Formats: sequence, structure tokens, C-alpha cells
Amino acid sequence: MQKRLLLPSRVRRVPRQFSWIDQRLVRDHHIERCDTKALALYLFLLTVADARGLSYYADGSVGRLLSLSTQQLAAAREALIGAGLIAYEAPLYQVLALDPPSCSSPALPAKARPSHAQGELKALHEVLRQALGDRP
Repeated sequence: MQKRLLLPSRVRRVPRQFSWIDQRLVRDHHIERCDTKALALYLFLLTVADARGLSYYADGSVGRLLSLSTQQLAAAREALIGAGLIAYEAPLYQVLALDPPSCSSPALPAKARPSHAQGELKALHEVLRQALGDRP
């Protein structure tokens, strides 16, 4: 499989602050647009992606590793696409930069266009609240 960037203008780069995951995910409220299944998929993709944010795990493998049904995986992927966090053209995923696209960037591919859908966050907020020991 030859990997190619789906959105060259949105190549993910290592953030300046010290953190394995870009803190802007929380600070800029990206995390609030996805449910826990979508965020699990996002964490998985961050973990397996190469330096340019690319990976090509098969749906069956991702579903098995994350304990997601085919429908749950598809919904999680659509939520991440809608939140502007990933681009996807089967079987290729690209984790996108959190920076807004520049004015000169090309239009998003059909599968990468935001759907403006927002996921449920109650469970994720509870997990984060417990993990942080009720700290803000």
C-alpha cells in the first residue's frame, strides 16, 4: 500500500508544548465535538499514525482492537471527520493538524467535510473528571 496525504495542507506536526497529545484538543474544545467511541478511535489513530499522521488499519482490526461494531466504528469515524480531526479514504486515515486550514488550502474531500454533528460527552467528562481528581 502506498500512502499519500489526503489533505497536505493539514499535516499534523508535533506540538510545541510538552505533551504526547496536543493540548489544544482540550483547550480549543475539539474534544467536546466527539463522543467516547470517536475519541477512542482518535487516540488509536494518533498512536498508530506515522510522522505525517497517516495509517491504514483495516476496519476489522480497528473494530476488534477498540471493541467497536462495524456501525459504531463508522459512526466514530464520521464524528471525527465532522469535527475536522481526521480525513479518511478507505483504507487510509490521516490525523489532521488542529490548526484551522489556511485560506489557500483546497476544499476538503467529500468524506472529510464537516457534518457539524456533535457527540455526547457526559461519559468522557466523567472519566476525565475522575482521572484528574476533580481538578478543573
